Amino acid sequence: MKRLPKTLLVLALVGVVGMAFRVSWNAQRDVAATVGADGTASLLYPFVVDGLMALALVATLVLTGQDRTTARWVLAGYTAASLVLNYVHGLVPALHTGGSRMVLAEWAPANWALVLLATSLPVGSIFFGSDLVAKVLHHRPANQDEPSVILTNQSVSDLQESTPPAMPEAPVRAALESADHPPTPAPIAQPVAAAVQAPRRATGRVPQSARNPRPTRTPEQLLIEGREATAAWPDDALTAEAIRKELRTAPAKARLVRDALKAERTADGPAAEAVS
Repeated sequence: MKRLPKTLLVLALVGVVGMAFRVSWNAQRDVAATVGADGTASLLYPFVVDGLMALALVATLVLTGQDRTTARWVLAGYTAASLVLNYVHGLVPALHTGGSRMVLAEWAPANWALVLLATSLPVGSIFFGSDLVAKVLHHRPANQDEPSVILTNQSVSDLQESTPPAMPEAPVRAALESADHPPTPAPIAQPVAAAVQAPRRATGRVPQSARNPRPTRTPEQLLIEGREATAAWPDDALTAEAIRKELRTAPAKARLVRDALKAERTADGPAAEAVS
């Protein structure tokens, strides 16, 4: 039942447009015959003007943004052109007989302008009609331009991206000791879903099973372990990632151990002096 008023409104609009098209038919047909169109072209001429007006009206209802503005300008321009042709047909009674070439206005510039208007409308219909049809076919509704993003409940650690700290220009030992306290990364904007979550309350002491079984190693211990673990490694396999996995340490410490081991191999001597 709700669709019935809309259907009646659309049918009424179609009826009004059809009757207006019939009323404007004679004027545009006679003007087309006056500017040199033959019988068939004169009969088809009203479809060129009023037909494009109907197409522009549909495009105005479908398109959005700048495309809708373009469709409105086309609709307004062809409506004004149709109004001028009907006005000239009403002013010149000799046009009502049709089929003969004649002057549309006594003033020569006005006659030239009217002839130019009448003859340019078919060409404009090809251009503007093709453009509007292409815009309608390639148009996408606003809700389909971008996929919707759904925020789920995620912890802050899942959303943040850790960035490895830059290695300071200092001795190897000082850099290894400072790696125990890396700089705090800059906070990033969090989704609303994560920001509104209440902080977790402390539940007591951490159980022994959840603690890290490996004790904290000193820089000298890391260097000794790295030297023993990579003794048989070739130079191209001596990377920070491989050392990190082998020693199970932080990326910053692994890079510094790698630099110390490479320095030892280059100098063909122990790296204890480089560490101290």
